[in-house]
Amino acid sequence: MLLSVENLNVFYGEAVHALRDVSFQVDQGEIVSVIGANGAGKSTLMWTLIGLLRPKSGKITFGGKTMNAVPHQAVQGGMALVPERRRLFPNLTVRENLSLGAYLRHDRAKIAEDEAYVFSLFPILKERLGQYAGTLSGGQQQMVAIARGLMSRPKLLLLDEPSLGLAPVLVNQMFDSIQQIARQGTTILLVEQNALQSLKIANRAYVLEVGHIVREGTGQELLRDPSVQAAYLGVRQNKEEVLQNASAPPAA
Repeated sequence: MLLSVENLNVFYGEAVHALRDVSFQVDQGEIVSVIGANGAGKSTLMWTLIGLLRPKSGKITFGGKTMNAVPHQAVQGGMALVPERRRLFPNLTVRENLSLGAYLRHDRAKIAEDEAYVFSLFPILKERLGQYAGTLSGGQQQMVAIARGLMSRPKLLLLDEPSLGLAPVLVNQMFDSIQQIARQGTTILLVEQNALQSLKIANRAYVLEVGHIVREGTGQELLRDPSVQAAYLGVRQNKEEVLQNASAPPAA
């Protein structure tokens, strides 16, 4: 097991209980997806894992070590976050943004290897190295954001809404790239509103609703789950099916 989260509770102030007893795991080599609507707590989960938010209670274990809500500890341990809406430095070039992803590293030869790797994933970036990141298209900016995350050579890559704001053809390309990254040995935790695409590529998946995990299973199991189909995949059910599924217990 690479990542274990046990009974995680996160608050904003005293009033907003954003994550409620969240428990899940990510095994080495998996793509694990977390789906949910806006406000479900998906980004809060990612910020907490990387150390930007401190949980009120619960335990996060990564690579056999307990994490203490310190971002540099997470990065040094082998975790990297590709945040929602990319969060690039728009007045820095593509090369400078990529270099920031490797700021804790000193192995120049391997850094050069990783640059070649991200250029094989996203060839257009090699042509844009000297261009300011803020002048790139949305799809190209997302490529830079993922490439920057990979430049830390992570064991676990956290992807927060990577398809957000992309044209449909670019969404397909993005999910193809995520699968390619996984095939090269990087474990991936993916949070997405695009439930269909994320469940298609997931080894396992969780449904997060208002801070709770309410369903879990393989990606294919959740694709076939009528409650998931109705809530996230746009599949209509008749009244009897809705009532039957609403009374069913969560999947183990």
